[in-house]
Order: sequence, then structure tokens, then C-alpha cells
Amino acid sequence: MKGLKTIAFVLALLLWQTTTVQAQKIQARAIIDSTNILIGDQINLRIELDQPTNVGIEFPVIGDSLSATVEIIDKSPLDTFQLDEKDQIKIIQNLTITSFDSGKQVVPPFRFLLKYDELYDTIETLPAEFFVHSMPIDTTKGPTDIKKPYDAPVTLKEVSPYILGAILIGALIFFLFYYIQRRRKNKPIFAKPAKPKEPAHIIALRELDRIKEEKLWQTEEIKAYYSLVSDTLRTYIEDRFNIQAMEYTTDETIRAFEQRKTLVSGKSFEELKNILTLADLVKFAKYRPLPDDHNLTLMNAYLFVNQTKKEDKKQSQPTDDREGEDVVLK
Repeated sequence: MKGLKTIAFVLALLLWQTTTVQAQKIQARAIIDSTNILIGDQINLRIELDQPTNVGIEFPVIGDSLSATVEIIDKSPLDTFQLDEKDQIKIIQNLTITSFDSGKQVVPPFRFLLKYDELYDTIETLPAEFFVHSMPIDTTKGPTDIKKPYDAPVTLKEVSPYILGAILIGALIFFLFYYIQRRRKNKPIFAKPAKPKEPAHIIALRELDRIKEEKLWQTEEIKAYYSLVSDTLRTYIEDRFNIQAMEYTTDETIRAFEQRKTLVSGKSFEELKNILTLADLVKFAKYRPLPDDHNLTLMNAYLFVNQTKKEDKKQSQPTDDREGEDVVLK
């Protein structure tokens, strides 16, 4: 019987020594970063737990307050760090706390539940204290007015929604106005950009080529032939010299060139005058020119366009030069 008591005592002693060694490796702390604050100020409370990696410890469940007078504003997730000893880790959680009651405030101990093998135990932090001071009141001045609200500077982040809203409203008004104007003019809302207009001499020379290929005067369509040549030159004059030749009579067109003698050379002026005058005789006086007059009229039309065309500065040579071309209609 005595032997059994001795064995039990030895086992209890070994178990106590093991528990004591583990307890020395487990440490829980609650550290507060300030012990004096003004009422309503916020301070940081850090909870630290050092423990072996092979021991299961449950962190305390923390609510919205620590006591009736100490409130929790924010809390971080648990952060785990490896200590210098390979089998030791540190677990940290930060709490932001405040109090609206003046005087001494006490943060109660945090209790951790630990389990080692089949043994259960608890470990607690020490209470943390801090003092909350109220704002001092100068009673010698008597009642004072309440200070007006402080005007904080306006930031770009605050005004950006209003700026974007104003831009959006302006864009909608512009689009509505544009839509109404296009509808009134019976134009599509979104139109393709117009192709750049061809130079006046390119259009005129192409039309003269077409007249040449049709050979109207050989089929006794002399009046149509001279009308086409005359209209081609008048259209060219409008585009090239900004003279309303399609609306002017021949005399008015000739007079416009006489008033602006620098527009064309004397030779070109005489060629134009002969073509328009002969065309009027054919159209209005039923004059029948000789066959050579047909060739000469078309040749002079080519010469007038080539001698008075506006050269493109980007081109080193004319794109279509028929000056001096031998025009013969058969």
C-alpha cells in the first residue's frame, strides 16, 4: 500500500513539472500605448500571446466593448509570427478603444483556454488601466458663445461628382440642340465626312475629255456640243476664280475678267472670249461654224484650263497636263 502511494506521488510530481515547464513557455500580455487620454480620444490596446506550436490555445472572443465604460472602435485580425525559437510563435491582435467617462478605467483580463494532451487550463493577462481626463472649464469667464462650425477646405474628391454631373448635363443639352438642328434641316444625325473636292481643273479636263469622246458635232448636234463646252468652262471659272459665270451672261463674264486683269494672261483671256462668243452665236443666232472651228474651240478650251489652273504645291509636276495637246475631232 505504501508503494502505491509513492508511485502516485512521483507521477503527480512529474505532471506538475511538465505543466510548469509549458506554462513558462506560454505568456499572455495586454499592452496599452497610453495611460492618459482626453475624453473620447482613441488609444491602441495590443494583446500578445507567446506559445509553443504544439499547444492549442483559444483566443478570447471579444465583443463591441470591454466593460461598461470602455468601448471597442476597431479590431484587427490575428497576426502570427515565428519567434527565434523554432517551436515558439507569437500571436498578436490590436484593438482600438475609447471611453467617454472620465476617471480611472480598467481593461479586464483576457482569458485564454489552453489544451495540452488531455489537460485543460486557462491563462489570463493582467488588467490594464488608463485615466480619462475631461476638458478643463474656465469658470471665471462666465457663459461664452458656441463656436461656429469650422469650414474645412473643399477637396477635389468632394467636388468631382458635381463637375462630372455638369459635364454630362452640358453634353446632353448640346446633343439635344444638335439633334433638333439636324432634324430641321432634314439631315442625318451622324453623317460621314464629305470627301475632299477635286481641283477645278481636274473636273474641267475630265469633262472636256468626255465631250471629245462623244463627237456630238459629227452627228449634227452642234448646239449641244457648244453648250457643253461653254458650260464646262463656266463651271471651271466659278470654282477657280469665284466668278458666277453660270449666272452671268457672256458680256458680264468678260467684264469681270477685264476688271481683274491679273487673273489670267491676255492670251488666255482672248481664248475664253472667242469660245464664249462663238457658243452664244451657235445657241442663240443659229450660227453654223466651220469644222475647223469645232476643233479650235475644244483645243482653246483645253489651253485655257491648263494655262490658268491652280497648281498643287505638293506635286512637282501637273497630274494632268494637256497644254499644247493636238485636239482633232474626226
